[in-house]
Amino acid sequence: MSEFIKELHLTTEFCQDRDIDSFTKHIPLEWIEEAVTQTGRASVRKRRFPAEQAAWLVLGIGLLRNRSISEVCDKLELAFPDAKGELPPLATSSIIKGKEKLGAAPMKHLFKHTATQWEQSQIFDDVCGLKLLSVDGTQFKTQDTPSNRHFGYAQSTTNFPSVLAVTLMSTRTHLISDAAFGPITQSEIHYAQQLVGSAPEHSLTLFDRGFFSAELFTSWQGVSENHHWLTPIKSKMRYEITESFSDYDHLITMPISPQAKKLAPYLGDTWQARLIQIPTPKGEIKGFITSCACPEKYPLKALLDVYWQRWEIERGYGELKQYQLSNKPALRSLKQEGIYQELWGILTSYNIVRLEMAEMAKAHKVEPLRISFINALYLIQDEFLWCSGRSPGTIPKKLKELRENGKRLILPEKRKRKAYPRTVLAKTQKYPVRYKRKNATRS
Repeated sequence: MSEFIKELHLTTEFCQDRDIDSFTKHIPLEWIEEAVTQTGRASVRKRRFPAEQAAWLVLGIGLLRNRSISEVCDKLELAFPDAKGELPPLATSSIIKGKEKLGAAPMKHLFKHTATQWEQSQIFDDVCGLKLLSVDGTQFKTQDTPSNRHFGYAQSTTNFPSVLAVTLMSTRTHLISDAAFGPITQSEIHYAQQLVGSAPEHSLTLFDRGFFSAELFTSWQGVSENHHWLTPIKSKMRYEITESFSDYDHLITMPISPQAKKLAPYLGDTWQARLIQIPTPKGEIKGFITSCACPEKYPLKALLDVYWQRWEIERGYGELKQYQLSNKPALRSLKQEGIYQELWGILTSYNIVRLEMAEMAKAHKVEPLRISFINALYLIQDEFLWCSGRSPGTIPKKLKELRENGKRLILPEKRKRKAYPRTVLAKTQKYPVRYKRKNATRS
């Protein structure tokens, strides 16, 4: 038996119960075919670069940010052989044309389907029997083209159009369960309304202060009895105390504004929530309101511990933009449809990294966020580089090394930071300053 045949058998035995890369492991081919077929984008003719392969390309672009489209296509070996059975590289124009023909609808369908499936297999943070999630918004800059100007500008002085995205994210794994995005001229509340019903049963969703809306919270809670929400209070919030459970724990009634009643007449004149106040060392009163109204079922201490986890989604956004998108100032696409397609691909690829982190954490018996995001991202990227163009015998060795090196990705436990009050940075003086001594007396 030749040496090559031995290496080939070794590779077959190693990969029989494993998937070579994270894409095929987490996204079965049937899901790609279903997304393309359900949205009417399946290729009828036999092509070298059909719609199914274009979907894989969009996912690869979302993961390999620093590589060109043609290089990603070559690394993933997405092109089929031609009529002669040969495999010449595809022209860049053919790749872009196939990507544009795919559109955004299949990628949106794929994200929704994968997020639903993956969410069922994940473990959530738990508080009083409720799964903990978070909702917040973020912005993505786009190229300044006539088509992208449809998205609008964040400020009148900015040079790039921007997309506003609002996502529903797990606080434990940072896996995105659902997302809505579009022109930045719309408000965050507008996109949050599109996420109503996306949270799982028996869940508590943390909202930022900017989402304060009676219509949004009433709709969110109205999905079922076990869809709860929590949000920080505003300084000028009007309310009346209906019942007091303790000095800083009350059931309150808040008025509905005339503008809200005009848009949603079904809201009525008032709505209720539970107010939990948090006194600060300086004597200020901060706090939050929540739909968890029963103090016996949802104790005060448990809700206070949850309140400080509302920043977890900001960490997820930071890792997505800084590491996965490599701090690039703007998205690649030059057309409006391409922006939607690119963002759905980016979010799906981001979830794949989170799934790999969750599996590593489970194998090493640590929390998912103890796994380094950037090193997990490099791990998945290296799978493409090492599995492409290598002899069969080297693949098992490299993949085994990657999996075993997961211990190196574990971060130390997160320490609690000391409370540092906000201060103003001293401005440097233009001229030297002379200070008078406190004990000096006039002579």
